[in-house]
Amino acid sequence: MNYLITFLEGFISFISPCMLPMLPIYVSYLVGGDEKKKNSLPRALSFVLGFTVVFCLLGVFAGTLGALLSRYQTAVNVVCGAVVVILGLSYLGVIPLNFFKGIKGQHKINGILSAFAFGVIYSVSLTPCVGAFLGSALMLASSSGGALKGLLLLLVYSLGLGIPFVVSAVLIEQMTTAFKFIKKHYKIINTVSGVFLIAVGVLMAFGLLGRLLAMFG
Repeated sequence: MNYLITFLEGFISFISPCMLPMLPIYVSYLVGGDEKKKNSLPRALSFVLGFTVVFCLLGVFAGTLGALLSRYQTAVNVVCGAVVVILGLSYLGVIPLNFFKGIKGQHKINGILSAFAFGVIYSVSLTPCVGAFLGSALMLASSSGGALKGLLLLLVYSLGLGIPFVVSAVLIEQMTTAFKFIKKHYKIINTVSGVFLIAVGVLMAFGLLGRLLAMFG
């Protein structure tokens, strides 16, 4: 269930208000003109691989740090939980954190390697936009207390973010209606997402998340 949480965080990151409106622009960089549409799938996969590598490295670091602090597990749980709660409140607009803003930019994609490089760059520019959920995933990785667990958690997060990205790159024209529906209900999505983060944070802080995961594990 720990992995399910991080997968959902990745997917919610994808439909976040500051990211989804930019999706057509990012996809246009990957796809290019009509003559390049046949290359959209390999480029999208390479792009996703680029930010997945960066996020997994962050997961390894977070998990390793958590392992080093394993003797202070209670304190780690409280700190990580508090951070996630703050991120949830920021997502609801209760605690405004100006750092979490979308970043716009232009990049030229000429092939698979440049798509991979774009993914690496994107992982950095993406952080302010989905920092709340990426931060929550990293807090889960820290509390997991292991480099491998941290890597796997951020890999699952990247899949939650990357799979819909690949699908969108291939079927961008067919998904226009779905995107309009999501944009129309942003307020509800934001509220549910913020409450979700706060709930995860509270469970982490009180050491209940591990027990809950063990029950379903």
